[in-house]
Amino acid sequence: MRKLLPLIGTPSGSHPGGRSALTCRFRCGDACFHEVPNTSSNAYVGDVVTGALSRRSALRAAAVVTVAATTGTAALAATASRAEAAAPARAGAARGLRFTPVAPNTADAVTVPDGYRQNIVIRWGDPILRGAPAFDPEHQTAAAQAGQFGYNNDFLALLPLPGECGRQLLVANHEYTDEVIMFRGYDPENPTRQQVEVAWAAHGLSAVVVEEDERTGHLAAVSRHPLNRRVTATTEFRLTGPAAGSELLRTSADPSGRKVLGTLNNCSGGTTPWGTTLHGEENFNQYFAGGSRATDKRYGVGTGATERKWERFDKRFDIAQEPNEVHRFGYVVEFDPYDPASTPRKHTALGRFKHEAATVRLTEDGRPVVYSGDDERFDYFYKFVSSKRMRHGNSRAVREHNLSLLDEGTLYVARLTGDSPASEIDGSGKPPADGEFDGSGTWIPLATATAHGAVSHVEGMTAEEVFVFTRLAGDKVGATKMDRPEDIQPSPHTGKVYVVLTNNSNRGKPGYAAADEANPRNVNKHGHILELTERRNRPDSTAFAWSLFLVAGDPADPSTYFAGFPKDRVSPISCPDNVAFDPHGNLWISTDGNQLGSHDGLFGVATSGDRRGELKQFLTVPTGAETCGPIVQDRRVVVAVQHPGEIDGASVEKPASTWPDGPGKIVRPAVVAVWRADGRDVGV
Repeated sequence: MRKLLPLIGTPSGSHPGGRSALTCRFRCGDACFHEVPNTSSNAYVGDVVTGALSRRSALRAAAVVTVAATTGTAALAATASRAEAAAPARAGAARGLRFTPVAPNTADAVTVPDGYRQNIVIRWGDPILRGAPAFDPEHQTAAAQAGQFGYNNDFLALLPLPGECGRQLLVANHEYTDEVIMFRGYDPENPTRQQVEVAWAAHGLSAVVVEEDERTGHLAAVSRHPLNRRVTATTEFRLTGPAAGSELLRTSADPSGRKVLGTLNNCSGGTTPWGTTLHGEENFNQYFAGGSRATDKRYGVGTGATERKWERFDKRFDIAQEPNEVHRFGYVVEFDPYDPASTPRKHTALGRFKHEAATVRLTEDGRPVVYSGDDERFDYFYKFVSSKRMRHGNSRAVREHNLSLLDEGTLYVARLTGDSPASEIDGSGKPPADGEFDGSGTWIPLATATAHGAVSHVEGMTAEEVFVFTRLAGDKVGATKMDRPEDIQPSPHTGKVYVVLTNNSNRGKPGYAAADEANPRNVNKHGHILELTERRNRPDSTAFAWSLFLVAGDPADPSTYFAGFPKDRVSPISCPDNVAFDPHGNLWISTDGNQLGSHDGLFGVATSGDRRGELKQFLTVPTGAETCGPIVQDRRVVVAVQHPGEIDGASVEKPASTWPDGPGKIVRPAVVAVWRADGRDVGV
C-alpha cells in the first residue's frame, strides 16, 4: 500500500501528489491510498481548467515551448536561470515582484532572494505562556506543551495590536503531529499515554504577540504576554448555528450537543473584518476508529484502528463507543485572539467537510460571505452568505453580535459548466475549438439558517442533515467534482475569486471522472488555479463566470499556462496550496508536494496589468517541508515551514533534516520572517 515513487533530486520517496509516505500517514491518514469517498456521478471540473488558453496565448506558448514536462532539478534551475536573464530583478517586473527569483533547489534551508534576510520567529516547543518551561525534546509532557508553541504550524494571521507600538498578534494553526519525528524511540503500534497527551496538546491554535525591529524586518515572539494563548485538542469549544443541539451531535459526555473538546487538523483559514480568525478543520477523519456507516465512508473514516491509536486512551475517538463524536469535527472554527477568556466556536452553518480555508468578503450592505474548499480528490467548493450585517465598534455587545454573523444565512455549493462541447476536451490540456477553457457557474443553495430555524433546499435531507453531512448534500444537487479544492481567496483589489486546485492523480483513470473544461488534464499531478468573477462582482450573487488563470508545471510542458505571460520568463511551479494577496494585488502561492524534483516554495504572480501571469519564486523550504500560511506585508513576508524532515524512514534517531537549529538538534516546524536587507518594501 505504501510503495514509494522516485522523486528526482531529493533523498525521499513520494506518494501521489508529491508527499512522502510519512506525511500521508500523519497528515491525512493516507487519503491518496483510500478509495475516493465521492462515488457520485456528478461532473468533474478539474480537467477543464488546464485548457483555458486563449488562441493568442496558445500561439505564444507554441513559440516558446516544445519540450515535454519530465525534468529534474538541474533542468528546472536552467529554466529559472533563463527566466532571470529574460526578466532582470528590477527591470519591468510587476510592482511587488521586483526581486531575483530563487532557483529551484533541494537545500536543507530556507533559501531567499539575493538582498533579503530572514529569521526564525518561533519554533515548535518555544514557551509562550507564563510558567511554561523551555523546550526539552527528551522530556516532553502535555502540561509543558500546552504552554508552548504547537506543532506543524500552517495558517498564519498577523493582526494589529493597538497601543503597543511595533507589536502585532500572530495566530497560527497547528494542523497535525508526526510522532515518529517528535519522540525518540516511538513505537507506532504502542504509543504511550504520555506521547498521546503531548500530541493532543500540540494540536490546535497558538496566539502569540510578536515584536518587530524597526531597523529591519526581524520579528521575535514576546513570551508570556497576556494575550498569548494555546488552544488544544482538549480545549472546550462551543457548537453554534443550525445543527447545534441536534441529535446528530449529542454524545454521552455532551448530551446537549453544544459543547465539544478540541479542534483537529486545522489547515488554512482566514481573518474577519471584525477582528477574529477562522480556521478550517480538514482531515479530521483520520483520528476516528471503527467507521462502518455510509456517512463515515463518504468522509473517509476508516473501519479499523487509527494511525495514532488515540481511541485506546479516549473512547470518543472510537465510533463504536461514541458514534456522534466524529460529527463534531470538520467545521470552521472562529477564534477571538483579543479575548483570552473567550470560548472558540464551531460554526455548523458553514457545513461539515474537509475545510481547507475560510476567507471572507463583505457584501455592499456589510454581510460576510465565506469561501471554503473541500480538500479531497473529486470534491467540491462552497460559499456561505450571511443574512446578518456586521456592526462596527469594540463594545461587548458589538463583538457578541459579530461573533454570531456566521450562524445565519445560506450555504451554497458550486456547479461549473464549460462553454465548449465535451468532445473537445481530451484530457491533454489542448484547448477546445474556441481557443479557451472557460465557462459559467451557479451557486446551488443547500440550506438556509435563520434565528427561528433552518430550511433544507436538498430533497430527501433535513436541514440538520445538510449541515452535518454536507458532502452528501453536494452529491445530491449535482455539484462539480474538483481536483482537491484548497485555498480560495477573493482579491481585495478586484473582487475576483481565486480557487486553488492542488492536484488529482486519479483524474481520467479507469473508473474515475474524465477531464472536463474546468479540470482539463488527466492525471493532474501539478494542479491549477481558477479565476472566478461573481456576477456584477457581487459576492452574494448566485452566478459567476470562470476561466483558467494558471496551470502549474514545468513551463516547458505545453499543457502549462501562466495567464498568457511568456512561459520562458516564469519560474516552474507545482502543487499550489495556500495563497495570499500582497498590498499590490499580486497573488502569492505556497506549494505542497512539488512534483518537479525540487523543494516546495513560495511564489508571487501578477493578477492584472500587462505583467499578468508573471510568476517568480521567492523562497524554498527545507528538506521534507511544505510552505504554509503566507503573509505578505509591505516590508515583510512571513511563512510557516511545516513538517521539515518528514521523509520516509526518518525518525528522531535518523533525522532527514537538521533545520532550523543544526546538527544534533531535533527538527522543528517554525515560522520564518523574510525582509529586504536595505529596509525597503518587498519587491519594489
